[in-house]
Amino acid sequence: MSQAAQAIHDQVKSAIASDELDLPTLPEVALKIREVAEDDDVSAAALVDVVADDPSLSAQLVKLANSPMFRATRPIEDLHMAISRIGVVYAANVATGLAMQQMFQATSDMIDRKMREIWNHATQVAAIAGVLAKHYSNLSPDQATLGGLLHNIGTLPILAWAEEHGNLIPDSMTLDRVIDSMHGSLGTMILTSWEFPVEIAGIPNNYLKFDRNNSDTDYIDIVIVANIQARQGSGHPHGEIDPQSVQAFANLGLDNELPEEDEEDLSAELEAAMAVFK
Repeated sequence: MSQAAQAIHDQVKSAIASDELDLPTLPEVALKIREVAEDDDVSAAALVDVVADDPSLSAQLVKLANSPMFRATRPIEDLHMAISRIGVVYAANVATGLAMQQMFQATSDMIDRKMREIWNHATQVAAIAGVLAKHYSNLSPDQATLGGLLHNIGTLPILAWAEEHGNLIPDSMTLDRVIDSMHGSLGTMILTSWEFPVEIAGIPNNYLKFDRNNSDTDYIDIVIVANIQARQGSGHPHGEIDPQSVQAFANLGLDNELPEEDEEDLSAELEAAMAVFK
């Protein structure tokens, strides 16, 4: 890390330790969704009452229910039908993640562009993670999607500090180095404070551990693979990683070429999943 990046890293760390920079709080709509979803007897109607207050979130769930992933036999036009089709638990998890989008906004043009870039990558990872979980694991696709949406949540306090102290940041590459060095541990700290389950809260601090040797497939494995696949062809260093060197690919059974017909089906499903988040 450059001297400039190290200095900013230390200042951000000090600001958080001294409570001069607050960690982000869970958006109100996401908090309400999680409260409702904790009830074992929650109904679609109860979740509709919460989500309906957010028109953008409602529209995204209707779009999801109409996507090829759920193979609706007829068009779904309202939120209640959408949640009933998707399932309450699935809808609650995906809606919680999607509600985070409102947090990725800033007044500074440079920071706003960076936040949009980070959110767009998060949605790509989420879409890939959901498809991977469905086809290559016994894990829950909605939890995998949520994990993908939240894997880089730790960038938010760094970008909040950067927006306030923009004059101390010489260039965007320096900011990227600070993000790379800190966002994982901060992300896990944030998700733990929000009382997310440990299997999701641990994702930010572990999804870049490409040498991780875990015998049982977990959500971290899925996000590791999804992140690498989302970076392919982008010029990002993560896109150049050899899958055969990463245990997570082997855990998902992705160390060999897929049959051509399976690859075509998965590509179509993946495109549909990504379209939901646009």
